[in-house]
Amino acid sequence: MMGTAHTTPIDRIRHYLSLVKFSHTVFALPFAFIGFTIGVLDIQQTGMSFAFEWGLLFKMLLCMVFARSAAMAFNRYLDRRYDAMNPRTAKREIPAGVISPRQGLLFTIVSSMLFVVTTWFINSLCFLLSFVALFVVLFYSYTKRFTSLCHLVLGVGLALSPIGAYIAVTGEFSLLPLLFSFSVLTWVAGFDIIYALQDETFDKEHNLHSIPAALGVRMALMVSSGLHVLAAVFVIWAGFVGTMHFLYWIGVAIYVSMLVYQHILVKPNDLSKIGIAFANTNGVASVLFAIFTILSLILR
Repeated sequence: MMGTAHTTPIDRIRHYLSLVKFSHTVFALPFAFIGFTIGVLDIQQTGMSFAFEWGLLFKMLLCMVFARSAAMAFNRYLDRRYDAMNPRTAKREIPAGVISPRQGLLFTIVSSMLFVVTTWFINSLCFLLSFVALFVVLFYSYTKRFTSLCHLVLGVGLALSPIGAYIAVTGEFSLLPLLFSFSVLTWVAGFDIIYALQDETFDKEHNLHSIPAALGVRMALMVSSGLHVLAAVFVIWAGFVGTMHFLYWIGVAIYVSMLVYQHILVKPNDLSKIGIAFANTNGVASVLFAIFTILSLILR
């Protein structure tokens, strides 16, 4: 029985925000602000007239919210049968009956349409690439059914944020925001492997694919560590390419420290702190790194 009949509008909004884990927007959104800032400063440095537009920033934020909401809602819709069988996820909105599968799918469709429409009002390249971006973020939900590389596909989806925000401002590609995108890709894939450790046994039993299910806990943590080393390499590379202010290197030190701290918290014989490593550590890493990076970009 659906639990929506006697809920208030505020309750329904809260349920949908929970459905898409809105709080987890903190992972990729700060990197979108980095890409946006690079774009604004690049245009100013060319000597072209450019008036900062709050409207453009707002449209970029809408794109982030709509694309991520579509991806998360679709993931919950597609995985509803597995979520219902997994004790860890059985209380999610769709298996718990708070939101119906039909409502979840409708929410996905509406969010996808709003994302594409919003890109139309930004520039032609954003609009054309919106279909590619939408395919990537929705396709991720299928990948656990056939490949252990699903974590990398998720990384690609979130890695679109800095380069996408840059394109929203400039209408073109550039190396510096791409380096930040590569850092997001490897960072996200690495911490998603850590998160997936919780479902290693369940995935094996239900023929679902993941690095932990394929390699075991110890090897999965080694792969995650390797990806996080690459994430650190990309932000260091970006620092040299962008000739950053010294404040940037403080941000890099915090970012890399948070990556290392995750692997101190989560050990092959102790997975009890995955929640802290996943949400708290990565949230702090993303926000603080973005603050120091944006200040560095402005002051360089």
